[in-house]
Parts: sequence; structure tokens; C-alpha cells
Amino acid sequence: MKTISTGRMISRQDSDARDGRVVWMPAKSIWVGAMTVVAIVFGPLTFSWSALALFVVTTAVTICAGHSVGMHRLLIHRSFKVHIWIEHALVYLGVLVGMAGPFGMIHAHDIRDWAQRQTACHDLHAHRQPFFIDAFWQMHCVVALRNPPDFVIEPSIRNDRFYKFLERTWMLQQLPWAIAFLLLGGWSWVVWGIAVRVSMSLTGHWLVGHFAHRSGDQGWCVDGVAVQGYNLPRFGLVTFGESFHGNHHAFPESARLGLERGQIDLGWIFIRVLAGLGLAHSVKLPENTPRRKGLRRLRGGQPAMTAADNRLPAPSHVR
Repeated sequence: MKTISTGRMISRQDSDARDGRVVWMPAKSIWVGAMTVVAIVFGPLTFSWSALALFVVTTAVTICAGHSVGMHRLLIHRSFKVHIWIEHALVYLGVLVGMAGPFGMIHAHDIRDWAQRQTACHDLHAHRQPFFIDAFWQMHCVVALRNPPDFVIEPSIRNDRFYKFLERTWMLQQLPWAIAFLLLGGWSWVVWGIAVRVSMSLTGHWLVGHFAHRSGDQGWCVDGVAVQGYNLPRFGLVTFGESFHGNHHAFPESARLGLERGQIDLGWIFIRVLAGLGLAHSVKLPENTPRRKGLRRLRGGQPAMTAADNRLPAPSHVR
């Protein structure tokens, strides 16, 4: 099998994306299971309109500004640059989603990305198993490859004291907010602002990954890889652009995921606001990033965005 190194994942001569076993992760499983059980059991019992509003607002902020923009586009793909205090704030919001700490998120993303770029990979990384098996694997397990690639995080991230702190305490970061919600709105706010939000966010993240790697709209494909990405246009708004996964596979470094006309990408809108305020710069887009090897446009795809559509409020902020 041809091996491909991608960013922080450095292939060794014996690296193999196929040869591995699925391993249950007790801490991860208990965390996800506890949040889900509390949400299912106590969510209906503690429902209130204020708690629902809290859930909607906190989910939107942590998923959009935190996970999509802070964790995914900024920390993982370095799709744009901001001052370090803004980066820390966005990544902190991403940690509050409840998936992992900064280093854990980078590793989980990059090992999957590395595996999917090989000519063949394990079923877990490809979301190839049936619905409920994939759900258990993705949310309660990991695949332990017999010969994984070397994982090297750049020193600027690896040595960051704030990221080290978040990595050690990412589950505990819910506690200050749980106390604040308890004081402000009672147990209803705790259940909906923490357990329902975290469980829904984790389940939603898996659902997007499951369906966006199996079938859907595809304006682009990448030849010679184990897994293709697909767009889920109906869910672009509620996923803040993350469901345009076919576009992301085509242009992984792009800060903009909704590349076709009509694809609403709220994460990109947020980045444009930051750039307009002079808080973001060196923004990467399809036209100023290297083209992926094997990338080709498929017939029937919708018209792509023009350079004018991608223009930021201040041209000096675009690399």
C-alpha cells in the first residue's frame, strides 16, 4: 500500500492504515454515555423555554466559533491567523463542545485524514460499517493500528501552556459553566446547557462524519484515495458549514467550506467578520493554496464561487 504523509502524520516504511483493531476506550465511553443518559432521562423532566434557549445559544457558539472555526479551521488546518489570545479563546470554546482536548482533537482528526488519504484504510476511519456499529465505534472506541505513522505536533502548539492545561482538564471545563448555570437557572439550565448540549454535539458530529463519507452531493473527487468526501447541502446551516465535506476533502486548507453557490457557511461568515475587524489575516482559500494531487472536478457540479465571491472585507488581510 502506498503511504502518504500528511502534515503532522509522518509515514514510516511499515505504516499501514488497514491493519488495526477496534479498542473500547472506557473514559471516552463513560463520558459520552453519561452525558447521553442524563440528556435522555432528565432532559424532558427539566424542560423549560429558557433552558431550550440556553441550549440553542451555547450550542451555536461552541460548535460554530469553537469547533468549526477554532478547532477545525484554525488549530487543525491553520486556515487563517489571529492573535494568540483570540486563538486561545476560540479553541477554549471548541473544548467546551466536549469531544477532547486540543492535542486529542488534532490527533483524532489527523490520523483519520492520513488514513483516508491512503489507497485503503480501516473501516473505522472510513465510516464503512452499518449505522449502529459505526455509532459505537466512533463514539466509544478507537482503532489501534499495528503500525501507525509518527505523530508530531509543531512546537508552537505542543509547548503552549494554555493548550497543555486544556488537554489535562478538558472534561473539567464543563464544571465552572455547570455551577454558573445552576446559580442562574437551576438544574434545568445545567441539564440543557451541559448534558443535552454535549450529547447532541457529539452525536451530531458523528452523524455528519458518517453520512459525509458515504454518499451525497459531490462536486469534486480525489483519485487514488481510500475515502471520498460528500456534501450534505440540507444540513449546511445547522452544521455551520461543516456538512460541505466534499468541498473540504477537495480543499482541506481552505477557511471557506461552502464553496458552491447557495451553500451557506456560517463559519466562513464569522471568519470574514474577524477579518473585517482586522482580527484575522493570512486567510487560505482554494485559489491561494496548493491543489491536491488527484483532485478533479466532476460533471454536474454546481457553478463554483468566483474570486469576487471569496473577497474579504479588506484585501490586505488575504495571503
